[in-house]
Amino acid sequence: MIQKSTIFLFFSLIFSLQLIAQDSTLLVNDTILQNEKEQDELIDEIIENRTVPKRDKVQYFSQLTRYGFKNLFPSYTYNTAVAYTSQVNPNAEKYMQDYLRAHGKYLTNMKSWCIPHFNLIDNILTQYGIPKELKYLAVIESNLKTTATSWVGAGGPWQFMPYTAREMGLIVNGVIDERRDYFKSTHAAARYLLQLYKQTKDWLLVIAAYNGGPGRVFSAIRNSGSRNFWQLQYYLPEESRNHVKKFIATHYIMEAGGNGNINASNTGYALNTGGKGSAVNPYNNKPTITVQEMETASTETIAGKYSSVIIAKNIAVDILTFNRYNPLFDNQIAANGKYELILPEDKMQLFLANKYQILNECVQVYLGDTEVPDNVTVYSKNKVAKKKRNAHKR
Repeated sequence: MIQKSTIFLFFSLIFSLQLIAQDSTLLVNDTILQNEKEQDELIDEIIENRTVPKRDKVQYFSQLTRYGFKNLFPSYTYNTAVAYTSQVNPNAEKYMQDYLRAHGKYLTNMKSWCIPHFNLIDNILTQYGIPKELKYLAVIESNLKTTATSWVGAGGPWQFMPYTAREMGLIVNGVIDERRDYFKSTHAAARYLLQLYKQTKDWLLVIAAYNGGPGRVFSAIRNSGSRNFWQLQYYLPEESRNHVKKFIATHYIMEAGGNGNINASNTGYALNTGGKGSAVNPYNNKPTITVQEMETASTETIAGKYSSVIIAKNIAVDILTFNRYNPLFDNQIAANGKYELILPEDKMQLFLANKYQILNECVQVYLGDTEVPDNVTVYSKNKVAKKKRNAHKR
């Protein structure tokens, strides 16, 4: 028979594990809230002072804002090494095909003269920690023309209304109209995009709000009960809904050349029937690291058959810490071939110094020529305990 003491120990262990899980959940949630608070404070500072964020904040800030494309790409951004059709949310596929037929030739021709404009916009957006993809908003707003003027009075490449332009720091009067100035209007657009991002935390919703105003987006969120564009799109005005799809289609044509048919069969997204055109993103995950950890971290894009446990072993990081910095590492690098590796600066230097040795070891494990080592998880307490045991043996 099983002794009572054994049963007691068993249930004590279960209870302890539940407490640990609860503490971990609280830690993750608190970290995410802290990150968002820091992000919002930085946006407020940029808007209030009408300044470019300091360089030491840009890397941290850009790591947060890139998650705004979680409902467009499973790895948050377009990976040029992977077919576009296997990355983009399948809900956009039909619209992209239609837009390609109607505007593909014009946008393809634009590539011959738009490079200087894109270089300028890319440089400014990067200074604000905004994904470069947002430059295509200027394409669908004005075709990059400084002389563009809408029937309601919006003007310039970013199609600012006079009052919004003034709020973002531009001079608009009977003599001067800085909405027509590429450099100044792009800085203003960056500030306005960040203001909308603070409110929505999603770049697709920012684009919808840029077109129809944030009030309509908030109404759609309330009525749909969702912050996912694909689930709330039919609660938006048709023009705002199509504005988002124009952006996606333009990105497709400009980045991938618009070649081939859009086919969702290989996409990283899984469709569901939870609403009109809804989709679930399996990679909707963030690093759960603190602001201080992010500020002292380093980022490196890697490609190859890497394994999280092999990397963690070689740089003496426990696997739990590695996964906090790099959630779903193995899934994403297997699906996309690339990954933006985030590590503490000293651990990144150790990884880069042994990069090819680590890759070779990972490949050997994938090929089945060797087993994953037992010491894949390095815990400092275990190492200390082991040293004490060895000392006693002596």
